Amino acid sequence: MVQEGRRIEITGLTKTFGSVRAVDDVSFSVDPGVVTGFLGPNGAGKTTTLRCLLGLISPNAGTATIGGALYRDLDDPIGTVGAALEASSFHPGRSALAHLEVMAIAAGIDPTRCGALLAQVALSEVGDKRVGGFSTGMRQRLALAQALLGDPPVLILDEPANGLDPAGIVWLRGFLRALGAEGRTVLVSSHVLSEVQQTVEDVVVLSRGRLVKQGRLSDLDSGPHGVLVSTPEPAQLREALDGLAVEERPDGRLRVVGSTPDRVGHAAHQHGVELHELVAESSDLEKTFLTLTAAEHVSPDRQEER
Repeated sequence: MVQEGRRIEITGLTKTFGSVRAVDDVSFSVDPGVVTGFLGPNGAGKTTTLRCLLGLISPNAGTATIGGALYRDLDDPIGTVGAALEASSFHPGRSALAHLEVMAIAAGIDPTRCGALLAQVALSEVGDKRVGGFSTGMRQRLALAQALLGDPPVLILDEPANGLDPAGIVWLRGFLRALGAEGRTVLVSSHVLSEVQQTVEDVVVLSRGRLVKQGRLSDLDSGPHGVLVSTPEPAQLREALDGLAVEERPDGRLRVVGSTPDRVGHAAHQHGVELHELVAESSDLEKTFLTLTAAEHVSPDRQEER
């Protein structure tokens, strides 16, 4: 039975490596029951933050807690937090099933659970195959199975879509959404918003080691939207839309800012204006994300510690 997720709290977290400030006074929280995207370009400080959260490195300042406790103080770490920071730390000569069984026995978990976990990540057919022959995407799935060994209420996944083909990414979306729907706390890092855009509900965005945004995914799409219109009577349409901002696009269409197709269509009908096209403007979350993280030029000494 899945336990209710625990809140992740990052408060004033700072971590330096020599003269490089990898994480700079970062504070945010991650709630149970939703999938939260931890976003930012490579080198933004995501992996360093996750390593501090998991007690793998010590911050220079601030705290990173799970359910109010540091990772090192958890009574049952593997039964509380499942983490997948890398998909390469497997013995190449062991089968996928043998790898999970070794990890389960070491953690005091019933190894008979391992077969079900392989099925959960769609690896049952290759469970007896050596991991050394696995693709990157298959290793990612095995890492997810390992993270779920203790049936933890908290999951921390670093770039889980790396190496997955398009079908694998679709599978991952449904997999992560199901985990969040069970009430778990799910934190998923990515440097590409499009990989997680259809999965996450909340976002935390880092750039150059600093927090630049936290909130709902829809908050990234906060700019004014509009309606794209094609008409042989642009002047008459402008007159019909008196009071609304109308912009002319290079392709000849008009963009009506801050309106809806219903409203524009009704006004055109009332004034007898002929329309050839009337569509809601599509949002561009990726463009907004790139704007938030602009000027992120990563030099070799700026790369996150791995």
